[in-house]
Amino acid sequence: MTLLSSQRVKEAAQTLAEDTIAFRRDFHAHPELAFEEVRTAGIVADTLTALGLNVRTNVGKTGVVAVLDTGKPGKTVLARADMDALPVQEACEHSYRSTLDGKMHACGHDGHTAVLLSVARIMAEHKDTLNGKIVFVFQPAEEIVRGAQAMLADNALAGLSVDYSIGLHLSSMHPLGTVAMRAGPSMAAADSFAITVHGKGGHAALPHNTVDPIVIASQLILSLQTLVSRETNPVDQSVISITSVHGGTAFNIIPESVELKGTLRTFLADTRETLKNRIYDVTNALTTSMRASASIQWNDGSPAVINDPAMTERLKRVATNVVGESNVIQNDQMMGGDDMALWLQQAPGCYFFVGAANPEKGMDKPHHHPQFDIDEASLVTAVEVLSNGIIDFLS
Repeated sequence: MTLLSSQRVKEAAQTLAEDTIAFRRDFHAHPELAFEEVRTAGIVADTLTALGLNVRTNVGKTGVVAVLDTGKPGKTVLARADMDALPVQEACEHSYRSTLDGKMHACGHDGHTAVLLSVARIMAEHKDTLNGKIVFVFQPAEEIVRGAQAMLADNALAGLSVDYSIGLHLSSMHPLGTVAMRAGPSMAAADSFAITVHGKGGHAALPHNTVDPIVIASQLILSLQTLVSRETNPVDQSVISITSVHGGTAFNIIPESVELKGTLRTFLADTRETLKNRIYDVTNALTTSMRASASIQWNDGSPAVINDPAMTERLKRVATNVVGESNVIQNDQMMGGDDMALWLQQAPGCYFFVGAANPEKGMDKPHHHPQFDIDEASLVTAVEVLSNGIIDFLS
């Protein structure tokens, strides 16, 4: 059996370029938020069914799982793309701008979905040159880090024994033509929380008759920062950010309560658990000491994205063959999270970034920005690297 050559993959990726771009623009024009990806999932399922794959829909509510079985013994490789958009009002004026107010693909997931569809087509059309199985996972709700968990809880991998996992993220942080990856901990665990400080409201002119939750919440915000600056090893990266403060209705009323929302980002499991416990400890101790109380709602997000060193090295060689050694970058650790982490827990692999920034075209805005866009030439590179990565992992 002759494996699908990198040259044939390159030719196929270029041949499919217009189709990949068309898919991406269609998804971009019709963004769907987490667990609302009905239209997107329908297009994905219809396309994969037409390719002859075994397709399951409504996995984890709106996820799609498709299996390409070559009928020959070999490894099983899982390839994942996320499908959801963000609650952002698009500020771009291109022809494929969002048609829905307040919703936008501001992170590249439209491109991820389009790329994996083209990869599936290449794999299906050259099935006779491959061995083993490929599991294509089109995941909802990455932006709220709940989609992977929902799909796994819904038995997304039932009857499958996956050997390796692979996925990519288009990136406006990296120049067009580059590929970035990092072995080991690559992206942080991402947890979120809401703290409600319960005080005693009253007249602003008579603060001694109240228990002011605004003052208490202010001290709590500052106190939580010391958990990183004074209780965490400086070489162990972590972040506690309070990102939302809500309380009060008028200038002359001390409110009954104040709500704080925030996020905890960590790499190490022990640090994650320690800081979670200390957030509870400090919150309860401080509010009690000031005659108030607190309630905490904690949302465990995804764990850290940890790339297997051996598989990352293999993918680095694959990417080097596509973009050249000088364009393969070691990525910095990122405090951003991604629930690709859960697929990597199912089987070792690599989650990597494909450069999509082109400042000359104004395509260098950060992710989640209302003017975010990618240079669509990156889609061809992404199809090529991901296809070759799957083939390498199968071997």
